[in-house]
Amino acid sequence: PGSESALFNPEMVGFFGENPALLSQQGCDPFAQTQRSKLQHRRARINQQINKEMRMRAGAENLFRATSNHKVKETVALELSYVNSNLQLLKEELEELNSSVDIYQNDSESISVPMIPLGLKETKELDLLVPLKDLISEHYGEEGVLFEKEIKEFMELRQAMRTPSRNEAGLELLMEYYNQLYFLDSRFFPPTKSLGVFFHWYDSLTGVPSHQRALAFEKGSVLFNIGALHTQIGARQDRTSLPGLNQAIDAFQKAAGAFNYLKENFSNAPSLDMSAASLNMLVRLMVAQVQECVFEKMTLLRTQHDFLSRLQLAQEAARVEDVYSLVHQTMTQAHVKDYVPFSWTTMVHVKSEHFKALSHYFAAIALCDCPAASDAELPEQEKAFIQFHVTMPDGPSLRVLLQDPEERRKLGKAHLKKAIMKHEEAMRIHGLCKILRKMDILQEVLSFAHKRSLSKYSEIDHEEDFFETGDAPDIHPKTLQKPEIKSPNFSQVKVTDLFHRLGPLSVFSAKNKWYPVRRVHLMRGENGFGFTLRGDSPVLIAGVIPGGCAAEAGLKEGDYIISVNGKDCKWSKHAEVVQLLKSTGEEGVEIGVITLQGSEGPKAVDKKAAAMSSGSGLQKSNKENSRKSLMNSKSASTLLVWSKKSKRSKKSTYGVPFTAVGDNEAMY
Repeated sequence: PGSESALFNPEMVGFFGENPALLSQQGCDPFAQTQRSKLQHRRARINQQINKEMRMRAGAENLFRATSNHKVKETVALELSYVNSNLQLLKEELEELNSSVDIYQNDSESISVPMIPLGLKETKELDLLVPLKDLISEHYGEEGVLFEKEIKEFMELRQAMRTPSRNEAGLELLMEYYNQLYFLDSRFFPPTKSLGVFFHWYDSLTGVPSHQRALAFEKGSVLFNIGALHTQIGARQDRTSLPGLNQAIDAFQKAAGAFNYLKENFSNAPSLDMSAASLNMLVRLMVAQVQECVFEKMTLLRTQHDFLSRLQLAQEAARVEDVYSLVHQTMTQAHVKDYVPFSWTTMVHVKSEHFKALSHYFAAIALCDCPAASDAELPEQEKAFIQFHVTMPDGPSLRVLLQDPEERRKLGKAHLKKAIMKHEEAMRIHGLCKILRKMDILQEVLSFAHKRSLSKYSEIDHEEDFFETGDAPDIHPKTLQKPEIKSPNFSQVKVTDLFHRLGPLSVFSAKNKWYPVRRVHLMRGENGFGFTLRGDSPVLIAGVIPGGCAAEAGLKEGDYIISVNGKDCKWSKHAEVVQLLKSTGEEGVEIGVITLQGSEGPKAVDKKAAAMSSGSGLQKSNKENSRKSLMNSKSASTLLVWSKKSKRSKKSTYGVPFTAVGDNEAMY
């Protein structure tokens, strides 16, 4: 981890040169030999080997089913056993990598309990040059070669997001690519036709490859990596300081939000790490890690060592135990048990027992180290103590218990006895996992807590104690800061449509079709051109006067003006087009127009206006990054889809006669 600190220090420019603007376009140097990059390289290599072995297994299984020759069957069966044993070894190696949580922790010398981060999903390179050029030529009627720069820029952005830096710049890079996918979807993924490219991604925990044509799979995988990167940022914070703790809490809350958003908005994922059961487990794990950070924050802020403060710490620890118990239950369910690394399940179980021990330890400290309640303090302490235990302890009344030092010592001793039992259980479970046994930090934390409780027990244990130490009741979990699941804020990173030159998305999108461009030569008559114009970008011909110049030239209601005298007008404002028309002389003007298929005729003039008012289209170019537009993107896949479908506007069925000129119309 030490060798990596320079790369991820925000004050260091690192591999990005001296231009901070480059941070949004570049990932980490893939050849940088940091601990984390070596881990990711090993992950990529194992993923490729798993992919190869699975292809061999599929081929062998097909041959086994197809052949009737017994000798061939025996040979294939032997080969299958080799392949399966290789796969098992590779998956065990990958599990060990996923258990390397220490590499993601901070490099501070102080001791903190390690957190569980996720490795990023790996993906294959993707060449979109030919498919996008072909679609631009076929669908948009433009020369695909003229858009090579934009296509390459998009591919470079995708390449960069494969290796994001473990800081805010890395998150922005992933978010920028995610937002660009909205535009890619709108421009190049028609609802009725496939682009013909496959998106390949490897499962984060098993390395099993999956591929789909659906852009939703790409979106979901990037969103998963946004969550995974938040877990890595959270794990590397120095949690011995308040700023570090606050940053860790924020990162784990955002990770929980990303996984929760993925669970709620995507369905039928082809890889296990994006299944509802796995995502549910990850959300709960992140919430538990937030709760653990909250406990650490409370211990840091508690400068007073009074009775009530220690009761609060005991309840905070009980709350951490409570959430980790829930995570452990989730990890041991049928659909998740064989998928989650054993070291994760063990660590969560260890933490559950460890924090239960801490809750009893702080209860004992509150009872034994704090003076007995005075008459003035008694009402407040009684009120706190009556809600402290899950069930009331046996023995004297609350008033006597709080004011009698000997009774306090007895109950404190019972709590310490339970604390020591739980410490020992945590250490026993820890010892069952080979990977965790190698983790010195965790061993040190467990050992320190155990020795501290033993020391306190021997301090308050009297030789003349002939009473049998009772069983202390469990502590009621309570927290002063509830974890918040923070959904991704997609509007935080503003992006510009790379393929903006194709025209406004309200018209020039994959879901719309239009007839080829018509070039119309138009002369100005005594009463002008004889049409009504409306709107901006592109300007719409809302009405045509029968017998006028426009009608004779062949212009129709519903046509969009895309050029005037060879000047591209797709993005032109109303006033700009009018100025171009007015500046024409006696020789007339050549107008380029298109007609949307299905919008011909006087009863369908204003499809664009209807689309704009309903929100399915985008009114202005500077609003194309709005959250609503991003969330309303629609996948062309039936396998992996947004569960919240966008509402597409119906074609407008009302007409606007040329005589009825509205506020935003003008007759020329």
